[in-house]
Amino acid sequence: MRVAVFSSKAYDQEFLAAANLTVKNRHELMFLDARLGPETAQLGQKWDAVCVFVNDVLDRSVLEILSAGGTRLVALRCAGFNNVDLAAARDVGIVVARVPAYSPEAVAEHTAALILSLNRKIHRAYARVREGNFSLDGLIGFDMKGRTIGIVGTGRIGVCVARIMRGFGCQVTGVDPRHDPMFVEAGGRYVELPELLATSDIITLHCPLTSETHHLIDTRAIDLMKEGVMIINTGRGALVETKALIKGLKSGKVGHVGLDVYEEESDLFFENLSSQIIQDDIFARLLTFPNVLITGHQAFLTREALRAIAETTIANISQFEQSGCPVHPVTLDKPG
Repeated sequence: MRVAVFSSKAYDQEFLAAANLTVKNRHELMFLDARLGPETAQLGQKWDAVCVFVNDVLDRSVLEILSAGGTRLVALRCAGFNNVDLAAARDVGIVVARVPAYSPEAVAEHTAALILSLNRKIHRAYARVREGNFSLDGLIGFDMKGRTIGIVGTGRIGVCVARIMRGFGCQVTGVDPRHDPMFVEAGGRYVELPELLATSDIITLHCPLTSETHHLIDTRAIDLMKEGVMIINTGRGALVETKALIKGLKSGKVGHVGLDVYEEESDLFFENLSSQIIQDDIFARLLTFPNVLITGHQAFLTREALRAIAETTIANISQFEQSGCPVHPVTLDKPG
């Protein structure tokens, strides 16, 4: 198949090209720096498939342009698909595929890295030492042993986080509509969301973004939390209402924040904006807090994860070419 790969970076090209070499009928891949959206949709016309990432926009107008040009498949190289209008895709006859799992360890280990860095102030200590400042004032952390970690979303990533945190001697609670025996085997205990919010020293988010989970962490939720709670989000940006988070930071109710995602990240992440003024005032405000640590959606970025993403993406394309149905199709009844 002829595939236009949008939002491609050097690592996408490396791993997708390598995965493509392993299939009998290799696909023709055209790598594009541009994000897919209304202004760039015509670049995908006359290509059998488009391969896209989290910040590409696939609304009805984009899908109609692609369909009119002969595109039959949208191959997401990610698990989430809240950026795709699934009803519109169905209406115009475009099949959507995704990568439901790649390396849960990658995201779970990055989650642990954010927790430890915030707790022991690694980011602040690094900057101080680089400037010759070896003072320890303001760098006091806490023992992880005995702390309660609340995990919202106990899928594969949540279970991995539970195992890691249990290794530190933490108590682990979880919230999920589906109770996974693997979470319990890892030492986790299921509770209701209000109890998790009220009893957790650290709350980490690993649930999908749906209408029910949008702004799950808002002012009301933060009011239920412990004083000085640590909030970690390596899931979806819009799980957290940023204005409420800033309010909590200013009052001291929220003691630490670690983010790998941000609800308005599409205009920021994955690009080098170091020579520009950040126009997002809310994001800029977040950066002023010494107890906030933000990474640019890199939790997935390990060689193992990239290899798995590429292999699953190519497998989706190959099976669609052969049968008209990818290995991992996305339908309207699946949560986003």
